Order: sequence, then structure tokens, then C-alpha cells
Amino acid sequence: MTDERHPEPDRGDDYWAAQPEPAVPGAQAEPVEPDAQPAPDAPEAQPLPVDATQEVPLDHTREVSLDHTREVPAQPQAQQPTAGEPLEGGAHAAYPMAQGARQQWPPAPAPAQNFPPTVTAPPAKVRRGPSWPGVLVIALVSAMLAGALGGLLGGWLASTGKLRVGSPGSSIPTAGAGATSRPEGSIANIAAKALPSVVTVQVQGSSGQGTGSGFVLDTAGHIITNNHVVDTAASGGTIIVQLSNGDEEKATIVGRDVSYDLAVLKVARTDLTPLTLGASADVVVGDPVIAVGAPLGLDSTVTTGIVSALGRPVVPGTTADDTSYISAIQTDAAINPGNSGGPLLDAQGRVIGVNSAIARAPGSTGEASGNIGVGFAIPSDQVKRTAEQLISKGKADHPVIGVMLDSRYTGEGVKIADDGANGEAVTKDGPADKAGLEAGDVIVEFDGKRVTDADELIVAIRAKSIGDRVSLTVLRGNERIDATMVLQGSGD
Repeated sequence: MTDERHPEPDRGDDYWAAQPEPAVPGAQAEPVEPDAQPAPDAPEAQPLPVDATQEVPLDHTREVSLDHTREVPAQPQAQQPTAGEPLEGGAHAAYPMAQGARQQWPPAPAPAQNFPPTVTAPPAKVRRGPSWPGVLVIALVSAMLAGALGGLLGGWLASTGKLRVGSPGSSIPTAGAGATSRPEGSIANIAAKALPSVVTVQVQGSSGQGTGSGFVLDTAGHIITNNHVVDTAASGGTIIVQLSNGDEEKATIVGRDVSYDLAVLKVARTDLTPLTLGASADVVVGDPVIAVGAPLGLDSTVTTGIVSALGRPVVPGTTADDTSYISAIQTDAAINPGNSGGPLLDAQGRVIGVNSAIARAPGSTGEASGNIGVGFAIPSDQVKRTAEQLISKGKADHPVIGVMLDSRYTGEGVKIADDGANGEAVTKDGPADKAGLEAGDVIVEFDGKRVTDADELIVAIRAKSIGDRVSLTVLRGNERIDATMVLQGSGD
């Protein structure tokens, strides 16, 4: 209402159009990115929690209290070195983050467009239609014919049982997993075939609960997942495997291995369809890939990308009890907490990796972490070897060269520790001893590739198989020595 004592002057429509909307008490202004236009009267967006301790407010989303896709810091982490660190020790791998491309400002003028010449069309001829009475007669006759034919057809369908009438309130059926007519080899076709073989792993133990992913390995009910997905239930916890059709089965741990971050589960089902394991040795950078799993508890999620890098040394874990050494496949397919244990598929739908870790941007915390386009998967060749050992023996053997490493060394290569209070730095009759290596030698190359730190060397060794013949180059003072050895198993 206008105050009659001080009437509002007539400022015109242009003035009022230029005034800002009145502020809402208590509202916080959100910064707007350049060129972003806020939607008018849009409801305030609710952020999807990505941390492992909050419940995602979506249907079929479970509370996650464990980080089941482990993070790999993008920059080196400082740590206190100790002398004579065993071969299994090591620090986190470091990954420099790529700098974003700069945008040109002001933008370059758009090139001139050559449009086709305009042509003036000749005036259309006017044709007269039937009169209004004629239109009404035609419409009436058409309605009568349609009603008669429709009644006859409906009666015939009902009498033959071919006409189904839905009950009130029934939902419209939707296509489920596998119901697709997309071309063979398309992402939709591959996803439809793979989804029935991908499971959600629900874990509850003394230290909390969480959700991860997995996939069917064979028709005996074996399922592959990550060790860090199920480790909390290894001592007295419960593991429930949820299939894509909603069925839930109780699972037991057949075997698990911390070093390779793999575990094999078993359910009492023999009718499950396994995925085919591909050969990760045949993968090249740039190959298209598909990641399937349950990120943030959202089961049957499919994302796509490419192979970004191969043989990336990844060392997730914070203690010796949960540190893994992975010569990983790097991908930009979206991987988030909950994707761990799920398959990374190639363009033929074969498993080429098991999604295991994601990178964390420098300065970010676990609660603010998520997909940044840098994810890591355990190569399928390693998965196959480890799964076979876990099923047959309940544990996996690791290839070793039989040396102790000096983590205090900061020079070129990786130094074998000097003999001291920790015993012999070179294991007697081990591969290194048989090859002539000595305490104090510095390993600078392994199998023809330079090594710069202990983690990188351990990852390279673990990527091999027991019995493989490998070459090393070491520095002994000013002397450069080439050696060849046969890798032994950690249990030998």
C-alpha cells in the first residue's frame, strides 16, 4: 500500500525493471561462476554427501561409515624414515595434478558464416475446402465408424484373452538389466549384459559398516572384491551380497590379501553368470573402459572413460597392515567411494581391472574427496593369479628378491641397507644373494626401467609372478653392475 502522505513518484517501467529483487532475511549469496546463469525461483539444491559417514538422501542408498574406495594423495606425504625397512614397507605414491588450460579473454570473434542465398518463394495457390456443414457430416460419419470398429476389435481381444487391463494404481513397467535392443558392442549393450554379474557388498563389523562392489568370478559362487571392502568383517562381522535383481545372499571370505588389496567371497548360489576376465597385458592407453559398481551406495551405476595410463605405481594405505602395492591401470571413468571391488570393463565387456583407489586433490580432506577423473584399478592379470591362489590355498604368495631397503637413503635409486642390528640386509640363498648383490648396493634399474624410490621398486616386483626371471642394475661405489635373478615366493 502506498503512503498517501508521501506518494511514490511514477518512475516508469524501465526504472523498476532495473532494481534488484528485495533481499530475503537470512539468505546467503552464492558466488556464480563466470557465464553461469542462475535459474529463477529454483529451489535450493541439496548437496549429495560424498563422505563415508553420512547417509545419502536417495532411495537404495545405504549409510557408509567406511571409506570403501581408498584415496591416493596427489602429492608426496612426508614420513619419518627408519633404517633397514623391510621390502614390504613404503610410503604413499605421489601424482602431480595437471594444471587447467587457460581460457582466452576476450574471446576471439566468431568466424563469418556463409549462409546460402535466400530465395523468394512464389505465392501459394489458395484452394477452397468443404463448407462447414460438410465438415460436420464427415466428422460425424468418421466417429461412428471408429466407435463401431473399436468395439468389435475390443470385444474380440477380450474374448480371446489377448486384452489385459491394468489394475488401478499399477506402475508402468520399465526395462530392467539386460533388456536392451542397443547394437552389439555399444555401451548400453555391454552394461546390460554386465549388470546382472555385478553385486553390491554390504559389510558390518566391530569397527563400523560400509558398502562396496564386487563381481561374479565363476559358477561356483565365487565373487571378487577388494580386501579393504571386507576387512572390517574378517573377524566376526557379516557380509551380505546384493544381486542386481535385489536378492540378498550371505557371503563368507574364502581368502584375502592385503598386499594386492584383493579378496574372494563365496555365496551359496550356482546359477550366477560370471564375467569374463580379459588380458590386461593387451590394454593400451586410450582404450575405452566402463566402470560398474555402487558408488555412494547407488547400486548398478555405470560410468565410462578411457585408459589414462598404465603401470602407475599406487600405494594406498596408512599402516603396514593395510598398505597395498599396485601397478595400476589409471582411468578417467568416474570412480567414487563404493566403487571399490567393482569391475573395469573393456569395449568387449571383459574385466581388465578391479577398481580400487582414487586420487585426492592437494589440500583436500577425506570428507571433501570424490571423483576428479583420476582412478586406479588392479590389472586383471594380477587379479587372476591372486584369485586362483586365494581359492586354492586361502592366501596369496608374493614375489620377492630377498633384500632389506634403507629408507633413509635420498640419492639416486633405492639402496639396500647395510648389515646391522636388523640382521642380514641380503637374505642368504635368496634371489639377490644368488645374483651377487651385496649390502649397500644401490638399485637403479629393475627389468630395464629406472626406479627412484622403495615403493616404486616394490610395486614393480609385485607386478611380476613367482619364477619370473628379471634383470637389475646396481651401483657399487663407482662400479655399475648388471645382474639377473629368478623371483622367489614370500613363503619359500
